[in-house]
Amino acid sequence: MQWEAITWQRMAERLAGHLDDPDHAPGQGSWQRVGIDGAPAAGTGVLAGELAEVLRLRGRPSLVVPADGFLRPASLRFEFGREDVDSYLGGWYDTAALWREVFGPTDPGGSGRVLPDLWDPVTDRATRSPYAELPPGGVLLVHGPLLLGHWFPFDLSVHIRLSAGALARRTEESARWTLPAFARYEADTDPASAADAVVRADDPRHPAWNGIRSR
Repeated sequence: MQWEAITWQRMAERLAGHLDDPDHAPGQGSWQRVGIDGAPAAGTGVLAGELAEVLRLRGRPSLVVPADGFLRPASLRFEFGREDVDSYLGGWYDTAALWREVFGPTDPGGSGRVLPDLWDPVTDRATRSPYAELPPGGVLLVHGPLLLGHWFPFDLSVHIRLSAGALARRTEESARWTLPAFARYEADTDPASAADAVVRADDPRHPAWNGIRSR
């Protein structure tokens, strides 16, 4: 795999250019869906925010949806303990709600009414956020961990990769128990092969990527 040094802004511009390419542009009444996958320590929201801004400057409406807004209630997440790796991998995120409230409305012929978040893990209550109206031709940007193991219908996917050492260094002490989960995700899902683009971000100030693969 060949790596190209790049800034986050320049990467966002390249991704936006790919989305604007007539070969990849959405059909009439359709939306484009982008997934930015990576552990919490990878800071997926940074690239999502940069891409949303570049799209805005290009006149493209977009909506950023963090996967952490779709955590399940604590009673379900912690059913088998607060540091259960199996639960983190398969039971922390409400994937059914993501399909229903985020991806379903942006299917061809959908309503475009997307729920930007569902559950606040701090208060452990529903957020009661209003639906956001994403017009046809808009871009949905979903970011967060473990996104590439659920067959979500991304038109473009990016995996922000950290080496095992960098992931350990940049993960907060209270969350270090999740490290085996990400090792299993790497081994079982192989997100670097599943994604359309891979970013190496051991030093977030100097990312590098492999460009966008042709499908």
